[in-house]
This record gives sequence, C-alpha cells and structure tokens, in this order.
Amino acid sequence: MPKFVTRQCTRADCRLRFPVAADTTLGERCPHCGEATVVDLAYDTHDAHAPEEAQAAEPATRVAGPAVEALLDNVRSLRNVGSMFRTADGAGLRHMHLGGFTPTPAHPQMAKTALGAEATVPWTLHRDGAAAAAWLESAGMRLWALEGGPHSRDFFEVAASEAAGPPIVLVFGHEVSGVDPRILARCERVLRLPMLGLKGSLNVSVAFGIAVYGLRFAAAR
Repeated sequence: MPKFVTRQCTRADCRLRFPVAADTTLGERCPHCGEATVVDLAYDTHDAHAPEEAQAAEPATRVAGPAVEALLDNVRSLRNVGSMFRTADGAGLRHMHLGGFTPTPAHPQMAKTALGAEATVPWTLHRDGAAAAAWLESAGMRLWALEGGPHSRDFFEVAASEAAGPPIVLVFGHEVSGVDPRILARCERVLRLPMLGLKGSLNVSVAFGIAVYGLRFAAAR
C-alpha cells in the first residue's frame, strides 16, 4: 500500500500537481481552481524513485569533522529553533545549549518543525546564556560566534584552517540584537557568512545549517 499519491488537476489551464497521503480523500478537488483531480503517481517515500544501490552507497557515519555543539541564546522563534534541532540531528551535533528565553523541546509546538529531532538531540536550558558560555569555555570548548560586524572573519576561511582541535560551540544570538556582548567577549572567533546581495544577513536557522554542515562535513575534507 503506497503512503503517498501525486494528484494533478484535470483543468487544462491549471494542471496543478501536488502530493497527498494515499489514505485521504483530500485533494480530490484542486486547491487552486476547484476542478477534479486524478492520481498520476503512487509511492512510499520521497526517496522511492532513487535506485537501491544509490541509497545504500552513502555510509551512515560519514562525518570526520570536529565535535560541534551549539549555544542558542535568546533565539526567539519557535520555528527557527525547531528547524535548528532538525539540522543538529542531521549533522550529529553533540548538544544544544538553550539560553535565556530560547524555546525548548518542552514546547508542544516544537515538533512541527523539529519533526522528532527534539527527542534525539541532547539539550540543556540555561537561564543565563553568559554563565553558560563561561562554563563551556572553562570545560575546554572553543566558542565561535556567528555575527556580523567589522571585526568578524569569513566563516569558510576560518573553518578550512582552524576547525581541527577541541570541540567547537557555535553561538547564535537574538535575531535582531545579535549575540550578547558578554558572550561575544568569550568567543575565540567571531565569524560571518559572505553575503553578495543587498541583504546583510540570513535567517538564523539558515545560517545555522550552513555553519553546522560546513564544520561537520566540508571542514573535514
């Protein structure tokens, strides 16, 4: 029994194509124009179209990069934090440290974006993010903040040359005001992602994903 079906609108000037669960009647009418739809594909997972040998070729433990943890201090968006947990699970982060009012997996809505990763990634709530940064530093970890400013360095240049060594804690701060200055003062490196367009920064969960995967995979090569 397939888990999903792809339906397509029968109206010639619409032809919207979209997936729905196989065991639901939803989608029998086009959500765009209201015309009837037909099933044109049934499948089990998003990877069902991939050859079996291709799926088996990627080893489960490919990571050879540095051990990485994260400190999210007063990151306010529940959706962003949930997405970051999902990324942390995918990249094999050791621990998520949640400072200030950063929402935790105890929030019932976290699962909407974490999709189960909130239950697989170890985490700790720290009411005082600065105290957490001091404790992490005293434990021998290197704090690297993702933050702009004139004194920041290119993330990819630093990751390529300095990632090897003790565990790295990636630090992310409030989406508007940035990383707490008390935490920033403890950071070994302050890094920025290159921006070639008009905007000066990325969404915090997007920046998190780039930095985490950059350290765990690209920096290991």
